[in-house]
Order: sequence, then C-alpha cells, then structure tokens
Amino acid sequence: MRPSILFPLFAPVTRLAGIGPRIGELMARAAGEKIVDLLWHLPSSIVDRRHSPSVGDAKPGEIATLTVRVLKHEPSPPIRSGRKPPYRIVCGDETGFITVVFFSAKNDYLMKQFPVGEIRIVSGRVDEYGGGKQMPHPDYVGTLEQKSELAAVEPVYRLTEGLTPRIMRKAVSAAVAMAPKLPEWADPRLVERQKWPDWHAALLAAHAPQLADDLAPNTAPRTRLAYDEVLAGQIALRLVRHQQ
Repeated sequence: MRPSILFPLFAPVTRLAGIGPRIGELMARAAGEKIVDLLWHLPSSIVDRRHSPSVGDAKPGEIATLTVRVLKHEPSPPIRSGRKPPYRIVCGDETGFITVVFFSAKNDYLMKQFPVGEIRIVSGRVDEYGGGKQMPHPDYVGTLEQKSELAAVEPVYRLTEGLTPRIMRKAVSAAVAMAPKLPEWADPRLVERQKWPDWHAALLAAHAPQLADDLAPNTAPRTRLAYDEVLAGQIALRLVRHQQ
C-alpha cells in the first residue's frame, strides 16, 4: 500500500548520518524510531539570534549575538580535589567588557578557539555576575567569516536526557530534506479556501518558524499538516473496513 517513494522515510533513524545505536535509542524516546517520526516532531519554541547589540547594550537575561575582541584568558588554576573553577575569557568592544565562561573545557582548545587579539562572534544568553556581564558556555563561537553560517532563528525541539539540541536539529533537518514533493491530494477548493500551502511546503515552513506566532496550531502550515494527519487516519480506517 505504501508508495516506494516513501520507503526511505520509514527507515530507522540510525540511517541518518551521525546517529548511532545509542543516539538512536534517545531519538526513539524523544520522537520515534523511524525517520518519518522526525517530520512530525515539530518545534516547540525558537531561539532568536538576530539581536546583535554592542556589549554595552546587551542586557542580562537576553539571547544576544556579539562581535567581540578577545582580550585575555584566565585559565582555571590546577586543583587536586573538589570542583574545578571555571575558565574565563575576557572579551569586549568599544562599549564595554564581557566574560565568556566555560565550566568544562580543555585549556588548549579554548586558546585555539579564542586567540588573544582576534575578533570572535559569540551567541548565547547574557548573565550578570559580580557586577559585570558574562556569557556562560556560548551556543555558538565563530570568526567574522563564519557569521553568515549562524542561523538567525533556530527551532527548538523537545528532547530527552542525554540528547542535545544540536543533534536533534541536525537529525530533523536531514529528515525534512528527505521528504519528497508529492502530488496534491486534498480538495483544491478546500486548499484555496483555507489558503493552505501544499504538503511539502507546509512541512518546510513548520520546521522553519521565524516568529513565536509561527508556532501556533492555527497557522496555515500546521493546520494543513493536522488536516493531512486526520485525513490519513480516516483513509486507513476506510481501507481496513473495506478489507474486512
């Protein structure tokens, strides 16, 4: 009954690049065992990285994408026992200073990531600590040349313990890229009246929200997908009854 064009979508999630057995188990717990399950694992919120203030204008509690110069490193002192102090990197621009903080990272790695005197793009939540600003464990670190690779808006998906947002986003993105374009099956008059996109366009839009309002269940892409889900269930039930 299933068209051959859909066969790849019903393969296990471990067929996706970078998803081994252990991550596959976590994926199954969070979304489902098959690649197609990731298509219906829609974003629950977004992270908007379009806010790019100066360091002086960055406010504690907000997500900000900052362009800073690396000024100095304050490595964690060696300790024999107990909790290791954080590694601090002082950065800034002409308007102020901010400390980038890491609680579990190797010193040599951070020295390479943040060369003193170089410009870096850091994106994450700004906090206030000890009367100054800090950004603990930035979500993104890159050079000026890499800034164009930074997603301005990131979808946020439901997770389970041990599964990181980056792995989930990558897996869902790969699954959505596998979704084929299919002929329209809905009543054209209904599609026109509801101003719905086709199934493929609705799927792409649902996984690429740009505003918080795009997550609402009454948006055109989400109502289209919901209609298709109900329609598929009714057709499946009708086929079963017909066979019986």
